[in-house]
Amino acid sequence: MNRKRLVIVTGLSGAGKTQAVRSLEDLGFFCVDNLPPTLIPRFVELCTQSKKDVDKIALVVDIRGGEFFNSLSGVLCNLDSMDIGYEILFLEASRETLLRRFKETRRSHPLGADGDVLHWIDEERSCLQDIRGKAHKVIDTSYLSNSQLREEINNLFGGSPSVSSLRIIVVSFGYKYGMPMDSDLVFDVRFLPNPHYDDVLGPMTGNDPDVQEFVMNSAVSEEFVSKFFNFVEFLVPQYMKEGKTSLTIAIGCTGGVHRSVALANKLTDYLKARKYNVRTKHRDIGKRAGSCQ
Repeated sequence: MNRKRLVIVTGLSGAGKTQAVRSLEDLGFFCVDNLPPTLIPRFVELCTQSKKDVDKIALVVDIRGGEFFNSLSGVLCNLDSMDIGYEILFLEASRETLLRRFKETRRSHPLGADGDVLHWIDEERSCLQDIRGKAHKVIDTSYLSNSQLREEINNLFGGSPSVSSLRIIVVSFGYKYGMPMDSDLVFDVRFLPNPHYDDVLGPMTGNDPDVQEFVMNSAVSEEFVSKFFNFVEFLVPQYMKEGKTSLTIAIGCTGGVHRSVALANKLTDYLKARKYNVRTKHRDIGKRAGSCQ
């Protein structure tokens, strides 16, 4: 499959696969929804032989395929043996988010129409554990709007594929709101100096220079940053060698407002200075409440 890009979109029902494939279609992908896995090699072969220039293909394969879906693992092994390159995009969301979405749309779960949606959500998650482990990119859509998911898809698949064009996303978050499920690396910085209790700095965020100076201006912070950045700089080339196209580094503090934001910004600047393709996302900076940050 010379110069062609094959993306297999899968994941949990209600996690946003429809929106994802629409975004891929807008990016020029030839998209097919709910294709039985056993037909994938033949379909790719047909695209290769087509007179039309079909160089980007996206296939949605999920639990709706019933017993056909169980053949996916074997088909992926066949693709590997046939030297057909592919990327697996896996979409998921929290249990509560999926339940809310099913209630809002008033749709039954594809595994069962008996109304016990939570049971079938858990059953599907269990069934998909193996394929999730094979995924090249996992996106947790629990906190994403349709436009934000579209942006994620554009960032992942908008350019031409290359093993040397690793996209790095540095995410700050607050542990009080839960860890980002789509993270590859997670670092806890709740041991760093906390500006939350300072009357002047408390209302600010880690985007403010005064907060950044407070967080970084200690012997512990300086030693941590040195070791942390060296560790990340060692890891990134290793992921690139393995052909990884996207790496999400999550940095968490209590509320996701001060310390994690400051560290995420500093790491982003460090990686940009080394010419990496990196962007920052502050997930919880707007969720500030009255409790401890």
